[in-house]
Amino acid sequence: MRLWVVAGYGSKALSLRKMIIEQLHIIHFKSIASAECLFSPKVNCLVGLNGMGKTNLLDALHYLSFVRSHLGISDTMAVQQGEELAVLDGRYRSDEGDVCSVMLTLRPGQRKILRKNQKEYNRLSEHIGRFPLVIISPQDYQLIQGGSDERRRFLDQMISQQDAAYLDCLIQYNRLLQQRNSMLKQEVRNEAVMEVLEMQMAQYGESIARKRKVFIEEFIPIFCRYYSTISGDNEQVNLQYVTQLTAEAPSLMEQLAVTRERDYLIGYTTHGIHKDELLMTLEGELIRKIGSEGQNKCYLVSLKFAQYRHQCGHNSEVPILLLDDLFDKLDSERVERIIRLVVSDEFGQIFITDTNRKYLDEIIERWGDDYRLFRLQNGEISPYEISET
Repeated sequence: MRLWVVAGYGSKALSLRKMIIEQLHIIHFKSIASAECLFSPKVNCLVGLNGMGKTNLLDALHYLSFVRSHLGISDTMAVQQGEELAVLDGRYRSDEGDVCSVMLTLRPGQRKILRKNQKEYNRLSEHIGRFPLVIISPQDYQLIQGGSDERRRFLDQMISQQDAAYLDCLIQYNRLLQQRNSMLKQEVRNEAVMEVLEMQMAQYGESIARKRKVFIEEFIPIFCRYYSTISGDNEQVNLQYVTQLTAEAPSLMEQLAVTRERDYLIGYTTHGIHKDELLMTLEGELIRKIGSEGQNKCYLVSLKFAQYRHQCGHNSEVPILLLDDLFDKLDSERVERIIRLVVSDEFGQIFITDTNRKYLDEIIERWGDDYRLFRLQNGEISPYEISET
């Protein structure tokens, strides 16, 4: 077991288990027809032009942790065109020597099958948080520029990796919300059933809102410190959790009862934690309105590094870190600060992509010998020696 100490980013030293993925076998997953990869326990660099499969490899790792794509695509789109199925088979190893296999099978039009040590899960949600992972990718710009549902999803994913009870509440709330919306759309007026749905939605929703509030209060100082470190300036950033469930507002059950007739007219539920918002600000203004490309990228990287650090403070394992196109839209000074963070002992196993080797070679040089370099070309993955030019 390794002791992880990060000066300035945590209140105390963290004693965590490091679980790394040491081997991955891919069959018919997106652009990758077949691949067998052996990974370094520390730094894994993926080099290739755009469209060659780098992001697909990272998405395969994301699938093994979250049983879904980071890119928001359907499982059908994850299976190589013309093939009947895709298989992702990963072997994980802890620094204590424990070995665990995870196999995910995707078939278009059928339910996905996930096995841990050859035993199938009864519920896929039982797997979330078992192999914690954080990814930084160009897709993250939707957190700033997209709708509130993107930011809620980000918030829910962070908390769900740390709190299985939260994930269960979220699943139950969304199931009840779907049932209520179905009654509203079909104009099914059964007051007794509606009251039971609203009572249960209130129970789960209020628990979710409380946990979101506590999480954000803990998360903000970590995020702000990372932004200050990476940006190198005194810009003020902040996050604000906005919910209809405040101490001053009526209970969710009361809100749902009051808005029921209006909801019947509109055809969906207008109040609840599914309407919560996470405001992202820079100098007191929404960053999506005033942020430059560099500020947006710095903001997103800081969010994800803070997510990583917060998970280390609440989980028993160090997450795997995926960095896709990390250095795009950043000036050389900010790149230098990020590289100093990446090569520190703060992070466990890292996967990092780039179209050229300029920054990857610098990371490798600073880190030492514990790395592996891969070339990706037209969906094929091969070892890439540091001596190659």
